[in-house]
Amino acid sequence: MDGFTLTGWQRRRLERQLREADDVPLYRRTAALLDLARGRSAAEVARTLGVSRQSIYNWVAAYAAEHDPSALADADRSGRPSVWSDELRAALRDGLGQPPDRLGYPAVGWTVPLLREHLQRWGGRRPSDRTVRRELRRLGYVWKRFRYVLDPDPEREKKTRHPPAGPRARNSARPAG
Repeated sequence: MDGFTLTGWQRRRLERQLREADDVPLYRRTAALLDLARGRSAAEVARTLGVSRQSIYNWVAAYAAEHDPSALADADRSGRPSVWSDELRAALRDGLGQPPDRLGYPAVGWTVPLLREHLQRWGGRRPSDRTVRRELRRLGYVWKRFRYVLDPDPEREKKTRHPPAGPRARNSARPAG
């Protein structure tokens, strides 16, 4: 970005913001403007920060509109709304409070796919496996993969061969000569 210059007052305000920044994106944007003012190209700064040149141009435009370092800060955003409504959380808690066979499912233990089906039926939403696991973890549930453990076979001793006799026993049973 050729010709990007700062007055002494603007530079000092940006340097102060750089020292006091506790937000990484704000720090990076401020550092980018100071690097541009030192004569580095937008392509160099973008490559150093791992962003596109367009991002650098957007940051310069935001700063140039007001010449205020706070213009580089992220605007407040709500983000993606949560899947978990009060009704859906209640359906999950109610479901986990009893075995699935009591609710009409052909299973005796809960699995994530079965919980998803239950949430679809009673809460009206079918969150992803990952979303269900994250909510279970948040609720303090822990789990591990199920392992089948069979009872020992009472007939095992009859089914195994006796170990072969040692070499001494074989030699002594041989007839001489």
